[in-house]
Amino acid sequence: MGRQGPQREGSLGHPSVELTPRGIWGGGETRRPFSMAKTTISANPLSKKRTVLASDTDAVRIYTEQDVTDVLEDNKSFYNSTDERARWGEMTRVASIPTSVYYDLKRRGLVDDKEKFKAWMNDPDNRLFRTRPGRV
Repeated sequence: MGRQGPQREGSLGHPSVELTPRGIWGGGETRRPFSMAKTTISANPLSKKRTVLASDTDAVRIYTEQDVTDVLEDNKSFYNSTDERARWGEMTRVASIPTSVYYDLKRRGLVDDKEKFKAWMNDPDNRLFRTRPGRV
């Protein structure tokens, strides 16, 4: 799976998520990384989030980055240690989703639509967030 890059959310009310260093962003868009001067406005070491002000001669952008490496590594450990034949209970943990990804899903309307959210959870591309095998 490799090391994942920072998650991004909140760009003046327009969230985006960068999942890999290749520049894949939320909303199905692919953008080039910023080549702007960056200043950290705030940082939270507990959630590993920081708010950044990026500017150049044409634009100013405020966004939040989140390092989700630990969350993804924990998910991988849970996933690999769970017997896929184990019964599902009512309160079975099936995923751990970083807040930056959650808010991107919320903005896109997936969190509030049970069927779309289940489809997102069962998509093999989102297995990084799963903590156990099987279908939701």
